[in-house]
Amino acid sequence: MELAVEKYKVENEPYYLPIAQEVGLFEAAYTAKLPVMLKGPTGCGKTRFVEYMAYKMNRPLVTVACHEDLSATDLVGRFLLEGDETIWHDGPLTTAVRSGAICYLDEVVEARKDTVVIIHPLTDDRRRLPIEKRGTVIEAPPEFMLVVSYNPGYQSILKDLKQSTRQRFVAMEFDYPNAEAETEIVAKEGGIDKQTAKDLVSIGQKVRNLRGHGLEEGVSTRLLIYAAQMIAKGITPVDAAEVALVSPITDDRDLQRSIREIVTTII
Repeated sequence: MELAVEKYKVENEPYYLPIAQEVGLFEAAYTAKLPVMLKGPTGCGKTRFVEYMAYKMNRPLVTVACHEDLSATDLVGRFLLEGDETIWHDGPLTTAVRSGAICYLDEVVEARKDTVVIIHPLTDDRRRLPIEKRGTVIEAPPEFMLVVSYNPGYQSILKDLKQSTRQRFVAMEFDYPNAEAETEIVAKEGGIDKQTAKDLVSIGQKVRNLRGHGLEEGVSTRLLIYAAQMIAKGITPVDAAEVALVSPITDDRDLQRSIREIVTTII
């Protein structure tokens, strides 16, 4: 079991710039053994925050990228035939519970609803994981923590968390940082000077204003960092903006044209 813990340790401190009270809130939830839900747009730093907290609290981190084919078996585990024997293999959720790790279910609403139900016993005072195929129940140690994330602005009615699931978590709202903080993040993560980072952030903020006007998602902090990293490698700012900011977020020619006008106005 020690090997499992070491495998999931975050070895190097991830860069994360605290924006509000999120660090203290997360630590309080961990101490109180409460599950946490992180809500916010794509690329605003939810995953990086969880990695940072796992490192800060010296806890192993088991991350699951949820998708529509994710089954309860994928999370909990399955029997596999090995030679002449049938061997049980823990899934990532079971591994996290046994190891007292932080289990992070990224974009949890993408998982099937019957899969999400499997986490319910872990999110109340029982803190246990039933493994039906083995007829056993695992009690979660005090160190175990369940964290889920999703983007509420992107989900359809068909892909949303049931109230019976929502009300099992304390929720923390995330959004894109303010201009000053985002500039610092883009400069640091992208390896560019502050002025160039400031220009990229200005572009990002103006493009986000197009949300609701044909654009479902604005430019994320992640994409701004991608643009910065391209610039750091010698690509011109306009070309970097084209491949990192214009093309990824929309295929609509008119919207792309509008974004290019924002880019050329600022750069």
